[in-house]
Amino acid sequence: MEGWERGAVGLVAGFVIAVVTSPVGVSGAVFLLPVQLTVLDVPNPRLTPTNLLYNVVSGPGALLRYLRQKQVDAALVRTLSLGSLPGVVIGAVLRVHVASDPTVFRVIAAAVLLPTGLLVLRRHPIRPRRGADPGTGPSARTVTLLAFGTGVVGGMYGIGGGSLLAPLLAGLGATMALVAPAALASTFLTSVVGVVAFWLLSLGSPGATISPDVGLGVAAGVGGLLGGYVGARLQPRLPERFLRDLLGVLAVLLAVSYLVQAVTAR
Repeated sequence: MEGWERGAVGLVAGFVIAVVTSPVGVSGAVFLLPVQLTVLDVPNPRLTPTNLLYNVVSGPGALLRYLRQKQVDAALVRTLSLGSLPGVVIGAVLRVHVASDPTVFRVIAAAVLLPTGLLVLRRHPIRPRRGADPGTGPSARTVTLLAFGTGVVGGMYGIGGGSLLAPLLAGLGATMALVAPAALASTFLTSVVGVVAFWLLSLGSPGATISPDVGLGVAAGVGGLLGGYVGARLQPRLPERFLRDLLGVLAVLLAVSYLVQAVTAR
């Protein structure tokens, strides 16, 4: 596939994915990853920093809209970032030196996403609460530990962590209006750190494919930038139950997809 064709596929994929995922706080990178693996044949582990670059370029689209709508909870973003930022650095190191096999990622991600998606779908009724308020949900320490764990996985596989954080927080009872902006903000910050970490690691590994595919990452990111803005604008107009069901279904479908890919790759 020619360079411009790859860019066009990335642009369209980034836009469509972001429109669907940004209302529920999931970075489009989690669905861009299988596109890179199966359609664009991005070499491993280059697809991870390319995904993180996508997050960096696309993230401001949804975040600017959520800021204009005054939906970003700064305290929750700080709590999430406290765990996810060091986690993504550790994840990047593990990705390069330990977990270079994409099949490992598929199994790990599926093991987290499948039960979490089912938990989100089963939770009735919805109990609105304020993110990390210890009186109504998990403590700030618990949220930070969750963010650290998802940050490690996000750094290893280029999903930024928000794609795991959003269903986890929703499963614990947080409303989507609170979860989506905070998870996307955390994903953006961890992705910036992750791109820098992979760039530094590439300096010490000349010839290795651990630097991002800049052309593809930017093209997909521009699509995600536009799609994320559209999705964030739609979010307040969509019912809470629809958003939670959408998040749960996306998590389950992605888990099943990864399991199928892991089995067929053997």
